Amino acid sequence: MENNNQDYEDFISTVSHELRTPLTSIRGFSQTMLSSWDKLDDESKKKFIKIIEEQSQRLINLVENMLAVTKLHSKNIFVYNETDVKPLIEQTITIVKSKYANHMFNFFCPDNIPKIFVDKDKFQQILTNLIENSAKYSPDDFGTKIEAVEQGDNVVISISNKGIHIKESDYEKIFTKFSRIDNPLTRKVQGSGLGLYITKKIKKKMGGKISVSSKQIPNEEYADITFTLCMPVKNIEEQAKIKCIQ
Repeated sequence: MENNNQDYEDFISTVSHELRTPLTSIRGFSQTMLSSWDKLDDESKKKFIKIIEEQSQRLINLVENMLAVTKLHSKNIFVYNETDVKPLIEQTITIVKSKYANHMFNFFCPDNIPKIFVDKDKFQQILTNLIENSAKYSPDDFGTKIEAVEQGDNVVISISNKGIHIKESDYEKIFTKFSRIDNPLTRKVQGSGLGLYITKKIKKKMGGKISVSSKQIPNEEYADITFTLCMPVKNIEEQAKIKCIQ
């Protein structure tokens, strides 16, 4: 119980800090515009409004992630159904592409790939977190490769990109709450450090596995980084057992 209380207090403390940063920026630039509107040129006004917009979106993302974390620790109901992987990934790419218009996405998936038995909305949240994470932490001139294949009794989805090398000792760390690897790319991009934590928790509840690998490219500053999501294909009997314990 004491450990749970300490975890809760740490969570509240960290969230309070994370919320304060965008709120302070929004308030500061709003006050500057209100008090000095006539003194600011159009370029400065656009710049300040852009900052307010970006920080507002950061705040929205943080609140959404906080709500997702809260649900993970409550009696959250999963609604399982057979789900087509290919159209769901295509839809997710379209959603992420709207935020990262200059990022290239290459997707491969055979038409006959089997369906998986998951909560569709929560599984799409996993896909969104992983694909957006790739776009967010890739150099602008590199793209993301997404591939879904059948391997044995599993559907395996890999999301690959080029980025700053992740040490093997940090593989588990990136899936922990509020954790971010410090490198030139992460310093340029704002994030809450909750996306991969949420991803790991949801996939575990749906019986999946996730892993990451990072392979330094010889004579280059970047590495090939791949997140691999493995979801079991359930037969009718296995599906019935899952529905019985819901």
